[in-house]
Amino acid sequence: MAEAAGFQGTERPRGRWLRRTVALFTGTPLLTGLLLAPQAPSAQAAPTGSRTVEVTIESMTPSAPTKADTVTVSGTLTNDGSSAITNAHVGMHRGASLGGRSSIDTASQRTGYVPGVDGPEVKGHKEKIDKLDPGARRSFSLSVPVKDLDLGDDGVYRLGVSLSGRTQTAPIEQVLGIDRTFLPWQDGEAGKKTQLTYLWPLISSTHLTAETDAAQTPVFRNDDLAAELAPGGRLQQMLALAKNLPVTFVIDPDLLASVDAMTRAYKVGGPDGPAGKNQAVAKQWLNDLGKAVKTHEIIALPFADPDLASLAHHGKSVPSALSHLGPATDLAARTVDTVLGVTPRTDFAWPVDGAIDSSTVDVATSAGAHNVITRSDSLRETGGLPYTPTAARPIGGGNTAVVADARLSRAFEGDMSKANNASRAVQQFLAQTQMINLQAPDRQRSIVVAPQRMPSAAQARAMATALRGLEDAGRWTQPLDLSDATNAKPDPAATRQVPSSAAYPRSLRREELPTDAFRQIQETQAALDDYRVILAQPERVVTPFGTAILREMSTEWRGDPTGAGAFRNSVRGYLDGLTKKVHLIQKSDATLSGRSATIPVTVQNNLVQGVEGMTLKLTSSQPNRLDVGKSQQIKVDGGHSQSFKFDTTANANGRAWVTAQLYTADGKPYGEPMTFQVNVTEITATVMLVIAGGVLLLVLAGVRIYLQRKRMAAAPTEDGPDGEGPDGEEGTNGDNGGTDGDQPEQPSDPTPDTGSESTDPSGSGEKVDR
Repeated sequence: MAEAAGFQGTERPRGRWLRRTVALFTGTPLLTGLLLAPQAPSAQAAPTGSRTVEVTIESMTPSAPTKADTVTVSGTLTNDGSSAITNAHVGMHRGASLGGRSSIDTASQRTGYVPGVDGPEVKGHKEKIDKLDPGARRSFSLSVPVKDLDLGDDGVYRLGVSLSGRTQTAPIEQVLGIDRTFLPWQDGEAGKKTQLTYLWPLISSTHLTAETDAAQTPVFRNDDLAAELAPGGRLQQMLALAKNLPVTFVIDPDLLASVDAMTRAYKVGGPDGPAGKNQAVAKQWLNDLGKAVKTHEIIALPFADPDLASLAHHGKSVPSALSHLGPATDLAARTVDTVLGVTPRTDFAWPVDGAIDSSTVDVATSAGAHNVITRSDSLRETGGLPYTPTAARPIGGGNTAVVADARLSRAFEGDMSKANNASRAVQQFLAQTQMINLQAPDRQRSIVVAPQRMPSAAQARAMATALRGLEDAGRWTQPLDLSDATNAKPDPAATRQVPSSAAYPRSLRREELPTDAFRQIQETQAALDDYRVILAQPERVVTPFGTAILREMSTEWRGDPTGAGAFRNSVRGYLDGLTKKVHLIQKSDATLSGRSATIPVTVQNNLVQGVEGMTLKLTSSQPNRLDVGKSQQIKVDGGHSQSFKFDTTANANGRAWVTAQLYTADGKPYGEPMTFQVNVTEITATVMLVIAGGVLLLVLAGVRIYLQRKRMAAAPTEDGPDGEGPDGEEGTNGDNGGTDGDQPEQPSDPTPDTGSESTDPSGSGEKVDR
């Protein structure tokens, strides 16, 4: 017992060693796990140093100040730190001037405060901030006279706004946050100003469908166009901003056609959809545009803005796909002239993002557009020029490439609804234009800007702000229309070699319409060609479906294969529905009970207009048994059915299948054939007996007459010189007996198995001329 008690109260050395060893090995993974466990992300830690406060510049006025101006910078301050900021103030910094266009790009991406780069704080101009709690946000506005900025030679200067102060962890005053912008400075006007052409695109998505109702009321996919035209809408803002700006309008005539259609009665979502109610906004927008185009140059793209690169890379392999470009260009000129009463230029092509290769240029110029708007990130400079060359340059074949500046063209592609983004973009745009002028101040050049195709309202406002800033400055640029820019003397050292197909951006190639899309478009065109030739009024169909087919290859569908396919299917589905409204009514099987009979076949026309120029033909599977006669020309009024009778001849008993088929004037089958069975039963045993009996009577009558005359010739004459005796009357009776052998009367024609012409109203008609 004592031993046991002693063992419980003490621990042998060997046991202690064993337990320590086990604990070491079992505890090591736990310790390792704790050491390797993921730590709290550093992003959750409060920012320190010059990133403690987020300084955001939201406006700078004036954008390009003169010596007598005062620069005012406004924005917001946000304390992203974990402690309050005290004894703070907002100050302005003027950094050194930048050395070139690429240095502007680099400076725009830099963050954090660097004293040697941002420069010292301008003395004597501060805005005091007593306290800024963690997470607090407040606005600021700081004004400094230009003379106090100590600006030197003409150039683009860095301009920074900082918040300096103290925090609990940094009791000594330091810069806690900074934001920068650009200050273009030019003391006086340049000797030779840069000529600047700014394209202002009025382009929208596809709105009109191929559908209509019986009254030819146009049908819109939705009412989104009305929202764009209404006050505050994208297109309304684009027009209101541009009317007093030195820009060149680039218009998709499909937009004009759609707005013009909206000025009258229209429907939304389908022929049975609700009536549109936005005629007033459409009329107002067209009225405003009509006034604006009187003082602006108009460039009309091919109707519906076809995707030139998709046509070049995928459409060329589909027969006749490129044939749509010529009509699209002609329609563009007619549409602008009809709606606006002006004659536009239609000899410009604008591939997506200005990206070109040799095949795209070939397609773009095939319809007469000898001026191709490209971009400097596609037609790149390879000659090492120290300056930005003039935009226009010949590329062979009598064609001109108008090379838009990529930096300026992409300046407003971001989210311009945020004031800080818009302000930065405006100042950077002005800085780039001035730097272009400073590159070669003694060499006047013509620069073109081609922004995104469909700018948002916020992007348009930022663009307009930048152009007004250039106008207000007026010291290094002057406006120029696109026509004049195209005719500018080209720089002999500028690149003129069109890139190869391999140089086309892969990102853009992935968004193109595929070859199958162009095959479907061509099939729809072929179906339209077959349909139009049967109509009494083909113009009611040709124009609406023709424009719908052009919309199927629009640039709008880039990156949206689902939407593009749905639109193509809707156009083809509607066309197929119309073509099926002219069809043959199915006949029941027929039985012929005579050697000749008529077979009626009925054509139903449920269109609102008549059909003509078609041929209806019957074909017998057994022509030696049943001859179905010749084909017939048909004409059926809209909303009616008409029966056409075919004379048939039966030659033998039995069944024969008859196929009825409509054909167009050029001999193509139209619609589905209709087949029915005819049972020929007119050559029966009874008919044969009747015929044989009649023949036998004729033979017997002939024998009787012959024998009677023979007896009369052999007998002596008793009745006088005329030879008339008792048998003479019998001879008379014999003559009458000949009537007994007459053929039996043929059965009458069978009763037609279809009714007479119907006057029931048809369904919906075809498309309006839109």
